[in-house]
Order: sequence, then structure tokens, then C-alpha cells
Amino acid sequence: MNVLVYFLTAFCCFVLAFRFYARYIARSMGEDRDRTTPAVEINDGRDFVPTRPSVLFAHHFSTIAGAGPIVGPALGILFGVGPAWLWVVLGAIFIGGVHDFAALFTSIRERGGSMAEIARKALGPTGFLLFISFTIILIVLVTSAFLSLTAISLTSLRPLGDLGLDESQTLLRTTVIEGETHGIIGGIASMSVIVITALAPLLGYLVIKRGVPTWVAWMLAGCIAFFSVYVGFNLPVALDPRLWMVLIAVYTLFACRAPVWVILQPRDFVNGQILYAGMAAMIAGIVVAGSQGLQISFPVTNFAAGADKMGPVWPFLFITIACGAISGFHALVAGGTSSKQIAKETQARTVGYGGMLLEGLLAVLVLVAIGSSLGYDDYVSIAWPEGRSGNPILAFALSMGYLLNGSLGLSRAFGTVIGILIVEGFLITTLDSAVRLNRYLFEEFWRTVFKNPPLITKRFWFNSGLSVCLMLILAWNQGYRLIWPLFGATNQLLAALTLIAVTVWLHRAGRRSWYTMVPAVVMLVTTIASLAYSLVERYLPGGNLFLAVTDVLLLGLAVGMLILSVRAFVSGRNPENPRHSS
Repeated sequence: MNVLVYFLTAFCCFVLAFRFYARYIARSMGEDRDRTTPAVEINDGRDFVPTRPSVLFAHHFSTIAGAGPIVGPALGILFGVGPAWLWVVLGAIFIGGVHDFAALFTSIRERGGSMAEIARKALGPTGFLLFISFTIILIVLVTSAFLSLTAISLTSLRPLGDLGLDESQTLLRTTVIEGETHGIIGGIASMSVIVITALAPLLGYLVIKRGVPTWVAWMLAGCIAFFSVYVGFNLPVALDPRLWMVLIAVYTLFACRAPVWVILQPRDFVNGQILYAGMAAMIAGIVVAGSQGLQISFPVTNFAAGADKMGPVWPFLFITIACGAISGFHALVAGGTSSKQIAKETQARTVGYGGMLLEGLLAVLVLVAIGSSLGYDDYVSIAWPEGRSGNPILAFALSMGYLLNGSLGLSRAFGTVIGILIVEGFLITTLDSAVRLNRYLFEEFWRTVFKNPPLITKRFWFNSGLSVCLMLILAWNQGYRLIWPLFGATNQLLAALTLIAVTVWLHRAGRRSWYTMVPAVVMLVTTIASLAYSLVERYLPGGNLFLAVTDVLLLGLAVGMLILSVRAFVSGRNPENPRHSS
């Protein structure tokens, strides 16, 4: 089938969903443009900062996207283009978009409270403790998986012939491996990330403290992005993967201490320019290639191959492709940083639901690019090699290079580098934001567990250091191929629990809640099935005690949350609570 059919159908579905379904949800939840938001009410200059919609959208999208909508589809396409495409489109519209919008909205109504705090309101102290424990485990898993992926992709190499270059080329720095010359691709992204991070405080100061016009901020961000890529081509950084893990872990420990406007917001704003440009290039490439007759070459369905590597298509397609369809991590971002920066309640629809649809569109672009431009055997050898960890980010980057070369005439090597660049900045952003979020969660956890928390548990360095150390230890000892299935199940289960908590919150506020309840049930059944399958078929037979214990713990937390949720829902509505009023 022509690539345009997949792309245009998804695009039209997303536009209609934002125009009609998102508006229906906003009305159902009681959106109020005149209601004061926590960012305006508190405005402490550190976490609560009213932010321009364009800057906030870039930050939110950069944080929720990360590598998820690229890695998930790059792995899940093994089940076939058809089921992967259907899950992304329908999931983003009816499950993921609802989840993100509802989580952001309820957090705003609860004065920027985290989803764990909302769970306490809806389910009581026990629900809060179960939710926060579950969330801490998820963040450790997601940061470990992304740290491992970052180290792999930052060291990506590829033979020059595969990049359309010969020995006389001067575009890429090279290295020789077993007599074959390879181009240093990941090192370009490494330097780009370093340059963008170093210049982020300057941009943040100009935008937040000096109030430069939005168009000037866009121009500056574009210049920084271009400069970082230029420096990356000329001075690529090539380090050992494990050294990258240590350096990034140390960086996140210090970065999560800085106010959001110093590094987090401005870096995301710059990364957004790279991602927007990359997505625009992919769209242009697909439109041109599609008009020339480019077809999807991957199998429409390929259940046997997917089952061999991951497990049955249900539930494993639905937990492999998380970001892009639905992701519980998005609720942590919504309640951790984004809800504290919303200047008007009406902006939540664009940031929450719109951000999820844009992520879904990115996932569609990834599926179309890989399914049409990269040979199936090459894809398997890169993303699913026997006996070693694959590099799904490189598989996506190469497919982008082939697509842009065949459609727009762009150098295959340059297109591949752009593909790597699209991912890398967001990997770092996700790690930064996630460690910041885990610090908040640990602080809440200690206050719940101890009547008088020990002094050390109130220290920033203790909670941030604990988050970073757990991330590094797990990434060091468990490759992302082992972590990803458990992370995917945990991520989707958190999404289900978030939808359950929001459903109870809406029910007690006297609001319609069917649009959150139905997705909650679907995701709850799917993720519990995947956890049970992985425990019985993988972790116990393989003797992986750590992942088996984690799996059992997650199942127990999920069952506990479900029991509390049913009790809370049956107990009746509580519209008198002013926090729950519309």
C-alpha cells in the first residue's frame, strides 16, 4: 500500500479528534478559561512559572516524547505495519490523548499536585502509598532503559557504504573496525547535545528573565540548533558506552537541581526545533515519495516473527509501543512539571491532548519510514540481532536517511545523522525530567512512611542521588532488551491506574467519566496479562530473580490499587468538595 494512505489517514483522524473529541472531553471535565491556575497563583520562580504556550508545548512534548515514540514503533513494527499503525492511531485518540489531557487537567485543579497526590484525594492514604510506590518503580525502569539506549545510540557507527559514502568523503569523521571504515554517527549527536545544554541557560535568561519576543526566541533556538549540529559534524565525541552512562548520570544529578527555566525549558525549546524540522522533512519526504509511488515493503501482519522475539501480539504489541499510543509516564510529566507552568486552563487541551496526538503522528512517521525505506532483513539485523542488544534508534535513523535521499535528494549520511539527532536531545531531557520527578516522589514517599522523616530524607542530594544511583545500577547490569518489556508493562499499567484515579476524581465531582473508565479497563487487563506472561514464560524460567521479584511486586500493587478504586467508586460522589467543583 502507498505510504500516503497510512500517513494521510492518520493525519486526518488526528485533526478530527482534536477538533471534536478533545473539545467534548474539555466540556465534560468543566474547562474554565477564567479560573486561576497554580502557575499564576503560586508563581515561585522555580517550579511554578507561567509559561508561554509555545515554550511550554515544546517542553511538554520534548519530555513526553523522548525515545519512546521512535523506539516503541521501531520494535513493534516487527508484528507488522498494520496492527502497529492501528494501535498508534486509535490508541492516541481514544486512550493516550484522553489520559494525558485528563491527567494534566486534574493536576491543575489540584494546584499542580502529582498524580500520586490526586490518588490520595480519590483513594485515600493507602492508595497514595501504592500509587507512589508504583510510580517510583516505573521511573527507575524508564530512566534505566533510556540511559542504556542513550549510551548505545551515542556510540552508533555504520559502514560508509551503507551511508552512501566512499573512502574519499569528508562529511563524517571515521574509524576502522576489523578493516572496514565506519562513519561516526552517534558522536555528532553527542556534541550537539553538549552544545545545546551549554547554551540553554543563555536562552532561558533571555526568554524568561528578559522577556524577548517569541519570534526572537524561535530564531535564537534555531541558530543554536544549527550551530550545535555544525560543531557536532566537526568535533564528534566518541566515548565508551559505559562511560557515557556514568557521565549522563552525574549530569542529571546536578541538572535536576536547577530551576526549570535554566536548562529544562530552553533546551527543550531548542530540541523542539530539531524535532519539528525532522518531522517536517519526514512529512515532505513521505509526500514526495508517495506521489512517486513508494509502497510499504514490510509485511502488513507478521505475528509469528513478533511472537518469537517479544511474545503474543496481544498483549505485547500494546506494551511494546507505549509512547505514541499511551504512556503512563506522560501523567508524571503532566503532574510534575507541565501543570505548574500552565498560564490558562484552556491551554491544557492543546498541551495535553494535542501533545499526545503529535507524538502519535511522530510514531506513524517512524512506522512509515521504516516500513518503506529500510530493507526488512537489514531492519532485523540492526534492531533484533541474535545474541546482542540491538539499536532500534539506528534502524530508524537509517530509514530516515534512505527516505530523504530517495525523495528529496538529501545525502543519505546527513539524513541518518538528523534521525539520530531527533532522538538524542529528548533522551537527555527525559532523564533530566524523570530524575526531577522521582526526587519529588521520594520526598512524598518518606513523608508518608515516617511520621517524623529522618533529616537525611529531606535533603535534595539524598533523594536525587538515590534516583540516579538506582537508574545507573539497573542500566549497568540489565540491557534495555531485558528492561523494555517490563518497563512497557509498568508504563502502561501506570496509565491504567492514572485513568482509574481520574475516573474516581471525576465521579466524585459529579462529572461524566466513561471516556476515562473504558480506556482504564482496557489497559488494566492488557498490562496485567503481559506481566503475568513475562513472569511465567521469561523471568522465572530464565532465572532472572530481580525482574521476577519486580514483576510480582507490580502485580501486587496493581491489584491493591484496583480494589481501592472499586471501593472508592462504589462509595458514591462527593461534589461538595470545593477542589472537585467545576
